[in-house]
Amino acid sequence: MRWVIVLAACALAQAAAAAEFQRWTHGATPAFALGDLKGRVHRLADYRGKVVLVNFWATWCEPCRDEMPSIERLRVSLSAEPFEVLAINLAEPLSRIEQFLAQTPLSFPVLRDRDTQTAKAWRARVLPATYLVDAAGRIRYVHYGELDWAGAAARAKVRELLGSIPRNAADRAERSADGAKRARLAASAR
Repeated sequence: MRWVIVLAACALAQAAAAAEFQRWTHGATPAFALGDLKGRVHRLADYRGKVVLVNFWATWCEPCRDEMPSIERLRVSLSAEPFEVLAINLAEPLSRIEQFLAQTPLSFPVLRDRDTQTAKAWRARVLPATYLVDAAGRIRYVHYGELDWAGAAARAKVRELLGSIPRNAADRAERSADGAKRARLAASAR
């Protein structure tokens, strides 16, 4: 009977540790410009004014695959908020990523870190590695390992960052980011 209690206590301790977010203490947020599955380039700077969940993952990583549906549920539940998700795949062939997405459809951008340099810059040494970036473009929190992103602990961290955005500032930032994207598209079409 004691072993059952000890095992239950260990399981609870592991679950509590898994929900812990660490403050980012490694300096400035590394910039990136990565292509999505259709070749469109996404820059972190394009999302200034929004809280961004940046998730490094791979299809061979079971915890990565397991947490993707909860990231999708979080994104959908916050669709009216200045919140975005960017999933960065680590150096896998396009066919493998597309095969995964055929089974697990996602409505947020999936980007490709073909040479893993972005993951190295972000210190994503364990997968999944997920970062919460504030509206000013600074990494505020990091979480290593699988997490129920639709759960209370993760939702509270995202809401904390969303709560720090003045509403009219978020609207201005969204309009500014949309304008910057249109200007880049127009320049590339010339």
